[in-house]
Amino acid sequence: MNDTTSKPALPDRLAGNPRSPHFVAECFEHQIGIRLNGKERKDVEEYCISEGWVKIPSPKALDRRGQPILITLKGTVEAYYV
Repeated sequence: MNDTTSKPALPDRLAGNPRSPHFVAECFEHQIGIRLNGKERKDVEEYCISEGWVKIPSPKALDRRGQPILITLKGTVEAYYV
């Protein structure tokens, strides 16, 4: 079996919100995995590998537009296709 669909390279910074300038639609055609400090994270909204942070949504707090407030966690970030 030959995989004819090549996956685009993951950028250094990627956001899941389509309104963000760091949103790349081609990357979201495939499943993306994120590890922070060696631990798998399933709730990442945005990441930056070079700066070493991920943003996750707050469980309860919302901003004035009704979107979850994003919390920044710092550490070693690894992004990969699943």
